[in-house]
Amino acid sequence: MSDQPTKAETARAARLFDVRRVIGGLFTVYGVIVTIVGLFDSQAEIDKAAGVRINLWIGLGMLALGLLFLLWQWWRPAEPPPESDIPPADQIRE
Repeated sequence: MSDQPTKAETARAARLFDVRRVIGGLFTVYGVIVTIVGLFDSQAEIDKAAGVRINLWIGLGMLALGLLFLLWQWWRPAEPPPESDIPPADQIRE
């Protein structure tokens, strides 16, 4: 059996370590948290921000950005590098 990864394994690894998934996940989680905080802002916090519910708006923006990254990652998944760019296992130095 060969030590070379199969095409499916390479594609799965490329999708697993796609930076869009990490960025989208973090922005989505933080967006949900900041949106919830913004929903329960006190009047003093709203007055401090010149009458704007800044936590709510920033949280919704972060949530939208995170979902856009995740949608982008789903819509155009990462492709593994072409086989010509992958060196054979006996040429890889450790």
